[in-house]
Amino acid sequence: MTGTLRRYRNAIIFTALSGTVAAVSVQAEEALPTTLQYQDTFNLEYAASPFFTPDSKTLIYERRSMDIMQDRTHTSLWQINLDNHQHRPLIATGANVSQATLSPDGTKLAFISDEEGSSQLYVQYLDNGQQAKLTNLTFSPGNLTWSGDSTQLAFTLFTPGKPASLFNDMPTKPDGAEWAKTAKFIEKTQYRSDGAGYLPEGFQQIYILPVAGGTPRQLTSGRYPNGGSLAFSKDNKAIYFSTDRREDYSLHPLDNDIFQVNIDSGKVTQVTDMAGPEASPLLSPNGKYLAFTQLNDRKLSYQNADLVVMNLSSGAVTRLTGDLDRAPGKFVWSNDSKELVFSYLDQGTSKLARVSLDGDIEKMDVAIGGQSLGRPYTSGDFAVSAKGTIVYTTDSTSRPADLAIVGRRGKPQTLTDLNSDALGHLNLAKVEELNVTSSVDQRSIGAWVALPPGFDAKKKYPLILEIHGGPHAAYGPHFSMEIQLMAAKGYVVVWSNPRGSASYGEDFGNLIHHNYPSEDYNDLMDVVDATIAKGYIDESNLFITGGSGGGVLTAWSVGKTDRFAAAVVAKPVINWMSFALTADAYPFFSQYWMPGMPWEIPDHLWKHSPLSLVGNVKTPTLLLTGESDYRTPISESEQFYQALRLQGVDAAMVRIPGASHGIAATPSRLIQKVGNILAWFERYKKKPDSQ
Repeated sequence: MTGTLRRYRNAIIFTALSGTVAAVSVQAEEALPTTLQYQDTFNLEYAASPFFTPDSKTLIYERRSMDIMQDRTHTSLWQINLDNHQHRPLIATGANVSQATLSPDGTKLAFISDEEGSSQLYVQYLDNGQQAKLTNLTFSPGNLTWSGDSTQLAFTLFTPGKPASLFNDMPTKPDGAEWAKTAKFIEKTQYRSDGAGYLPEGFQQIYILPVAGGTPRQLTSGRYPNGGSLAFSKDNKAIYFSTDRREDYSLHPLDNDIFQVNIDSGKVTQVTDMAGPEASPLLSPNGKYLAFTQLNDRKLSYQNADLVVMNLSSGAVTRLTGDLDRAPGKFVWSNDSKELVFSYLDQGTSKLARVSLDGDIEKMDVAIGGQSLGRPYTSGDFAVSAKGTIVYTTDSTSRPADLAIVGRRGKPQTLTDLNSDALGHLNLAKVEELNVTSSVDQRSIGAWVALPPGFDAKKKYPLILEIHGGPHAAYGPHFSMEIQLMAAKGYVVVWSNPRGSASYGEDFGNLIHHNYPSEDYNDLMDVVDATIAKGYIDESNLFITGGSGGGVLTAWSVGKTDRFAAAVVAKPVINWMSFALTADAYPFFSQYWMPGMPWEIPDHLWKHSPLSLVGNVKTPTLLLTGESDYRTPISESEQFYQALRLQGVDAAMVRIPGASHGIAATPSRLIQKVGNILAWFERYKKKPDSQ
């Protein structure tokens, strides 16, 4: 029987083609939404961390979805047969799976799972699906790395040290007495970190574990972090890693070298000693070369590292990407050890390229992305098969990441379709590129605009200017749930890459070196003006928001202009002096973002602090920050809030309990963030009859 299915508030009615009604008793028909709703956040999925089996016939990847019951991103493993494109789960249970890595012989899959509550290391045998739990650790292991012979796994693990103590003569507490908690004694430079809170005593160390079972054995020690990515030597007798092994390492935030630890003896040998940090060592398949990133550190706030290769026999180093003026991201060796494939940022997009051992770069016509769900930041991942085929996460303004595959020659082919069921029936915002020329120096400013569903160019729409953080980061034409939700509520949303943004080269990035905020404000106003010039913006309903560096520029902007009807300042820096001495990464900020120690340059810091302009502010302003933010501490937001209240400006504060700097790190918090922003704007949006 065929017919039409309708959903009503109190009944479902099936009407056959003959006109016969199969159910009655209906109060009112309920129209299903045709645009994006807040609850749709929980329906999103995206692909991540793909890799090939050694025979290049199967692709394995992380399928990430939103867990509405536990308010988190849930990760399972799926596989795709590349001959028949059969798509099926590999490890898909209620447990969260991460860091999956395949053994070089292709027979075993190592991964981290919280199957039993805590994050432990497991291995699954692919011939029969059997699993074995290999660890029972107190802390979660990271950087899983197989030995070349597939018999051992190396990983990093936080290893507790003895708690620091100054006073040790406390009287013995009587039985049954309830005393206050013992005071914490802190005597180290890096004592707290955003997302981790106050740090316990101890450091990341490297461990080795036989896959056949046994006890993890610690290879490194010392009062410095021995973490980061790992790489086995060709003979499987040593492991390469990057660190700064000086006791005052935390005062030198960009000064890592590459070392090698012998698995049998634990002896650590220094491999590189270059000016600036070396990181992410990766051995070539033939064992002759070590690739890594290296930064020529000039104490600039924006610097591009290079992809470098060392000949392990001669020690000769070749800088492969020095002429690119773009920072390399992930990089992977070709199977024949003759080239590397790497990602890099260019004009708001993550792209791929190949580079030979002589430094000849071949740019590929491939854009990757789709893994930054909240805001339209650059992102993306890829992998290379033994045959040279590349799989990558796709980039789209209307969908989070799917997987696509492309050979050395030929056209890309999409392998997955993870979100058509959730988004395909909805009218999403159309994203267009916006041409903007800076009024400061006639530079081209990258910008994009999202048009509300059902957009009519003859009508007038309210405008939201959304500003990225960083400040050395980049937005682009990418999927963004926050942007789409704003557009679904009837707003035109515009975002851009003002001076200082990443992906346009070092000169562009350093236009704000020791000069932030400055003319980046002018670039943003030029973006607003260019959007207004399109003719469909209601100039009485302009709104502005941004987070972190975008929060800085939002607060700065309302101190410069009254053109905005309302503003939302998310997790900002308001006072550079207080920020410099309360932020978690204060050794970095004081050395790279400032021309001197804070107490040496108070006038410079005040000149660039949004708080210096607070007396000009008339714009109704909402502050939005996580209460556990140690990157831009909530005390920054409190200063601005209290200053605004003192002078009678409409101001409010949204404090997100337990949230760190990533205030949209869970699905519900993303909804809270966007919902509060839009509610604030709606409060101050002028209605047509009052204009």
